[in-house]
Amino acid sequence: MKPSPKAPVPPAAFLGTLEPQIEAALVDLSRSRLIERIWAKDHRVWKPDPTEIVDRLGWLKVAELMRDRLGTLRTFARSVQDVGIRHVVLLGMGGSSLGPEVLRRTFEPAKGAPKLWVLDSTVPGAVRQVTDAIVPSKTLFILASKSGGTIEVMSLYAHFWQLVTKAKGNTGGAQFAAITDHGTSLGALAQERNFRQIFINPSDIGGRYSVLSYFGLVPAALLGMDLDLLLTRATEMAGQCGSDRRARENPGAYLGVTMGMLGQQGRDKVTLIASPKIASFGLWAEQLLAESTGKEGRGLIPVAEEPMLAPQFYGNDRLFVQLRLEGDANAAVDRHVAALQRAGHPVLRLTLRDRYDLGAEFFRWEFATAVASHFLGIHPFDQPNVQESKQNTSRILDEVRRNGKLPSVDAHTDADSLWQHAAPGRYCAVLAYVTPSPKADAALRGLRESIMTAYRIATTAGYGPRYLHSTGQLHKGGPESGLYVQIVEAMTPDLKVPGEVYTFGMLAQAQAIGDLQSLQSHHRPVTRIRLSKGGFSALRQIIPRPARSTSPRSRAARRR
Repeated sequence: MKPSPKAPVPPAAFLGTLEPQIEAALVDLSRSRLIERIWAKDHRVWKPDPTEIVDRLGWLKVAELMRDRLGTLRTFARSVQDVGIRHVVLLGMGGSSLGPEVLRRTFEPAKGAPKLWVLDSTVPGAVRQVTDAIVPSKTLFILASKSGGTIEVMSLYAHFWQLVTKAKGNTGGAQFAAITDHGTSLGALAQERNFRQIFINPSDIGGRYSVLSYFGLVPAALLGMDLDLLLTRATEMAGQCGSDRRARENPGAYLGVTMGMLGQQGRDKVTLIASPKIASFGLWAEQLLAESTGKEGRGLIPVAEEPMLAPQFYGNDRLFVQLRLEGDANAAVDRHVAALQRAGHPVLRLTLRDRYDLGAEFFRWEFATAVASHFLGIHPFDQPNVQESKQNTSRILDEVRRNGKLPSVDAHTDADSLWQHAAPGRYCAVLAYVTPSPKADAALRGLRESIMTAYRIATTAGYGPRYLHSTGQLHKGGPESGLYVQIVEAMTPDLKVPGEVYTFGMLAQAQAIGDLQSLQSHHRPVTRIRLSKGGFSALRQIIPRPARSTSPRSRAARRR
C-alpha cells in the first residue's frame, strides 16, 4: 500500500449521551494546564513522588532523537544484507517484542531484506518452530532487553548460541546483536562475545513506551521499512498532541480523556476493533494500557482481537475504538461498528491513511495512556506486580534444581465454580501456555466466543509467558473483575536449556505455576486446564453452559 500524501483524518466520536461529560472533562483539562505539565515533565500530574516518573518520560521526544540515528540504523541493515543474512530472530519479551511483532505482521520484508521472526515464548514447541525454520549460519539473532537479564531472553540466547557455534560456516558473535540500556549485563556480554552491534537505548524510556526507540526501529530497519516516514508520522502526531493545541483538537488528549472518564464510570473495557492488515496493533496496545493502568485496584482492561458478535452480546462496560486503515478490506468491520453505534454503544473511530500511520498511533496511544492515568489517579510508568510472578518462577526453578522436578499444582477453582463468578462488568482472561499456531488461535477464539455468548462478558486471550510482560500486571494489580482460565500444553517433545538443569518445558511450566500462585494470592478466581499431547479437546470441559435467556419469547417457549 503506497503511503498517502493526504492530511491526517481527525478522530470521529459517537458517544451519545456521554459526550457532554467528555466535553466538560476537556474544559477542566485545559484549566488545569495538564497538557503543558505533561510536556514539562511535572510528576505531580500523576503522583507527588517523582520516582519512576521524571526518568521515564523520554518517549515524549524519542522520535526526534532517533532521526539523528537513522544513518547508523541504515548502515547496520545494509551490513546484515551484505553478509547474506536470510533470517533475523528477535529474542525479547513485553515492550522489547510486541512493537516489533506488530511491525513484522504489518509490513512484508522489502526486496532483499531478511525474514523477521519474533520469539517471545519459552514453550518448547514455539522455540522449535523457529529453530526448524532458520539456517543457523545465515541468521542474525537480536537480544532485546532493557534490564539485560530477562530469563526468557537469556535462556533463548543460550539455545541459539549453542546452535550457531555448532553450525558449519558460522561467524560466532557477528551473528548476534543487542539492544539494551546503558550498563547492563547484556551489554557486557555483547562486548565480551564480539556481537555485530550493540544499541544502547535511552534509559529514560520504559519498555512499553519504547517502540519508537531502538527497540522498535532496529527490527524496522532490518525489514527495510521507510524509517524516515515512520518517524515523520510519529513527530507529526507529537506536534498535534503539543501544549499549544486546544484539548478538543489534541488527538492524544481526547482519546485519553475519553478512556479515563468512561473508565471511571465502569466502561473500562477498551475494545479495539482494527482493520485486518493492522489487527496486530492490539497486541502492543494491550501491554501499554494494561501494564500502565492496571494497579491500585483500578485500571483499563484492553480487549483486542475479540470475536465480532451482535450488539446484544456486549454489556454497558465497553468503549469501542475502531482503527480503520483506508483501502483495507473493511466491509465486515464497518458493518460491525455501525451496528454497535446503532445500539447505543460509545465508539471512537481513528482513521489511518496507510500503514505508516502506525507511527502516529504509537505516539497517540502513549500520550492518551498518560492522560487516562491522570484521571484514574494511577502511576503509569511502574509495574509493581510484575515482579511477583518472576519471583515465584525463580523460587520454583530453585526447587527444580534441588529436587529435579516441578512442584505439584492446586488450581483451587474448578471450571464450573469459575463461571459462578460471571456477571455484568466482569471479564475472562484466557492464559495459554501452548505453541502458537493457527489451530491454537482458532481454539482460543472459539472459547472466547462461547464465553461471550453464554455470559455476555468481555474476553481477552494471551499466549504465555508473553502475557506476563503485558497484561500480567493488570491481572494482579487491576480491578477485581477478572476470571482466569490457564491452559497448559504437555510441553513435549522438550528442549534442554544449555547450562541449566531444567528444560524449556520446565521453565514454561514454572512460569505458569508461578503466575497461578500469584493470581491465587490475590484471590482471583482461576482454573487450570492441562492439554493432552496435540489436542484442544480438554477445552470442552470448560466451555460454559449457555445462559438461559430472560426474553419474553424464551419464557413463553419454556412454559410450552
